[in-house]
Amino acid sequence: MDSIQYIICLNCGSSSLKYALYRMAPDDETQLAQGAVESIGLDGGRMWIRSGKRAATFELKRDVPNHAAAIEAAFQQLDELRLAQPTAVGHRVVHGGLKHSKPEKVDQGLIAELRGLVAFAPLHLPAEIAGIEAVVSRFPELPQVACFDTSFHRQMPELAQRFPLANQYWEEGIRRYGFHGLSFEYILSVLGGTNGRVLIAHLGSGASMAAICDGRPVDTTMGFTPTGGFMMGTRSGDLDPGVLLYLMNEKGYTSEQIECLVDHQAGLLGVSEFSPDMRTLLARQDEDPLAKLAVDMFCYHVRKHIGAMAATLGGLDLLVFTGGIGEKGAPVRSAVCRGLAHLGIHLDEGRNATHSDPISTPQSICVVRVIPTSEDLIIARHTFSLLAH
Repeated sequence: MDSIQYIICLNCGSSSLKYALYRMAPDDETQLAQGAVESIGLDGGRMWIRSGKRAATFELKRDVPNHAAAIEAAFQQLDELRLAQPTAVGHRVVHGGLKHSKPEKVDQGLIAELRGLVAFAPLHLPAEIAGIEAVVSRFPELPQVACFDTSFHRQMPELAQRFPLANQYWEEGIRRYGFHGLSFEYILSVLGGTNGRVLIAHLGSGASMAAICDGRPVDTTMGFTPTGGFMMGTRSGDLDPGVLLYLMNEKGYTSEQIECLVDHQAGLLGVSEFSPDMRTLLARQDEDPLAKLAVDMFCYHVRKHIGAMAATLGGLDLLVFTGGIGEKGAPVRSAVCRGLAHLGIHLDEGRNATHSDPISTPQSICVVRVIPTSEDLIIARHTFSLLAH
């Protein structure tokens, strides 16, 4: 393998493709471009790319029928900007199941095994498999690497991974896998050799936390699927199982209706009844009681889960906010931390308002930081490292 590689990192959603191109070498990690193809398979398609060299965004409105066409369009945009063509592809894959606990080279066997895991992450895996197969079909010579979001949490103690169910279900793979692992891994790389009790809160349209002690994961908020944990943009987070049984037995809900409810119609959207976007809700909360309720509930759930994760660590030395809401939602961070003085958390509201780092006061026993995440860079690192051997 050449000492310099141009790695495109792909993050396939059900109707979107996000990508970033990196030049990777032993002493170089340079992002050359990032972009997205939006509304795949829908009307009103949009593509954009931002080149690091030109510091400008190029946008094109164009309908894209499927992920194969989206990936071809992304490669074409790189070519039109005269950027280096990728020499390898790294994929974010949300769920690796029991067998896949580290990055792997893609082959037909892995693709077949991922198809068998679709029930573990039905929102994410079909699109991610489609992205992998699109590259195989259109660019068969390019090596590909799958990077699993669940890998990070496989080091958690068995006590934290188990559900209170009979052992046969544990053996079948029904356990708490955790997600956002690539994001948590990146934050730890920024922190360096930080020891102690660390809690990372990845807050975005999907959201979860990881409790980490001396660099090793201890617990996380998400579970068997990315639906679990605390409330999110459109996902419910944890529910009393009796609610689902009631809806099925008394209201006649099918499994498809249950899935639609907890994955697409709940969370911020469900409570507010008009938007899953935190920025929109914050702008409307003074005039719309349901918008305020949605924001208040989200902050309450985050605060409560911080308390629970702190209990697994025996206290906190460092709290890190990341993800779209975590990095940019100053009012959310303020509301969350307002009830955490018992953990030694005290915000400097001026620094918080400007997204400074840290945002805690010098007197705060627990340091509170805001660190932008970069899952793409972690994917590029894993891809480069794996293909170099």
